Amino acid sequence: QVQLVESGGGLVQAGGSLRLSCAASRSNFNSRTMGWYRQAPGKQRELVADITSGGTTTYADSVKGRFTISRDNVKNTVALQMNSLKPEDTAVYYCAATKILTRDEWAYWGQGTQVTVSS
Repeated sequence: QVQLVESGGGLVQAGGSLRLSCAASRSNFNSRTMGWYRQAPGKQRELVADITSGGTTTYADSVKGRFTISRDNVKNTVALQMNSLKPEDTAVYYCAATKILTRDEWAYWGQGTQVTVSS
């Protein structure tokens, strides 16, 4: 079982920055795509960004140019740097991992961390 633990959420002012981190259990970390999802009340869960084991990244249009996903395959961590935050970024953010050697078969989820952006 892959365990994912998020940290770094909180309350920030619009235009501010926040960095989310996710620590993963060591097992097969380097063989998984990692990602960040978010879900706001009354909204569908959406994929914010993901990154393959080789470092290829994908972003939702709503965050391109503002968010950056990265991973450290030695420390088994993935991060989401969020800049120029907007109130509409307010959501619970979840770290996620795919099955080994897959691009989008999401199978593991963290507990989530709340991000609130005040106007």
